[in-house]
Amino acid sequence: MAPQPIDPHALRAFTAAVFMAVGVPAPDAHLVADSLVQADLWGHQSHGVLRAGWYVARLRSGVMTPVAEPAFVIDAGAIAVLDGRHGIGQVLTARAMDEAIRRAKQYGVGVVAVRNSNHFGTAFYFTRTAAEEGCIALLTTNGSPAMAPWGGRTKTVGANPWSVAAPAGRYGVMVMDIANTAVARGKIYVARQQGVPIPLGWALDAAGTPTTDPLAALEGVVLPMAGHKGYAIALIMDVLSGVLTGSGFGTAVHGPYQSAQRSHCGHLIIALNVEAFQPLAAFHARMERLITEIKAAPLAQDAEAIFFPGELEARNEVHNRRDGLVFPEQTLTDLAALARETGLEAALPFPVSSACDTPVPGCRFLR
Repeated sequence: MAPQPIDPHALRAFTAAVFMAVGVPAPDAHLVADSLVQADLWGHQSHGVLRAGWYVARLRSGVMTPVAEPAFVIDAGAIAVLDGRHGIGQVLTARAMDEAIRRAKQYGVGVVAVRNSNHFGTAFYFTRTAAEEGCIALLTTNGSPAMAPWGGRTKTVGANPWSVAAPAGRYGVMVMDIANTAVARGKIYVARQQGVPIPLGWALDAAGTPTTDPLAALEGVVLPMAGHKGYAIALIMDVLSGVLTGSGFGTAVHGPYQSAQRSHCGHLIIALNVEAFQPLAAFHARMERLITEIKAAPLAQDAEAIFFPGELEARNEVHNRRDGLVFPEQTLTDLAALARETGLEAALPFPVSSACDTPVPGCRFLR
């Protein structure tokens, strides 16, 4: 039987209830839930409710703090450094982005560094808010080692994603959100959930051999995008996110699926107030001209259309809000397990009978 679509509103309410059940204050629980479900709506299940169980495990082990109590280490006009004290990444990043926007409105630029944070989901979720406020925003973060340094074969460099978003007039928001690996590691987890192979060129196994087995890929190394260029960009993002912020870097950073270790990841936000450079209306008009020009280019063979960064996600959201979200059976299994563990079976937004009770064989990463 084909999986039944799940209403995103019901899924968001259930996910928020799960986080509240493990001690997260209601506003923060709803923020985290919204960030995860929003990733699913955009078509990025690698960063969606798939990760809810990982976060809960980290909260229960005590390596991630349910009640965020960040403190300013430096508060100097346009620049601030925030110690997240191991709070939830989404909560800390939302507060830091608000600070960066506020400072950008006052000084033209706002720069906020965050140390001792946690995984925050999709960077797009936060940079778009700055674009909606008339700012261009850059957000960088580092993560646990996923790839080998160029020329090496041991994981020491994170995927270290980054996002840039800008307001774009009638087109909404132009946003780039990319990891510096050939593919975000979360997409390998999705393949493992679905029980399907990954393409060659994504990863090597622990012996350094190209693999299509997602579990072998997770135990091995993910390849950088664009060869040495992806490695170099990832390393620079670690400089900005870890070294500069005073947080962990390199092998000192641990991922959201590592439930017994502090993350020590860091983030850097730079917000630019467009109106400090030119009238916002003029900027919107110029962005519209740029996008219109790009879309007017002749199509390559077999291409259906030309999209600007962020446009596909916007289209996916419209479709998924209308038709509901469909997940692999293993994701439903994990959500059903969370419901049982937190006593929230009645809030589960799909029949429990539709979720398989058998975990993925040998997949130690999913628990």
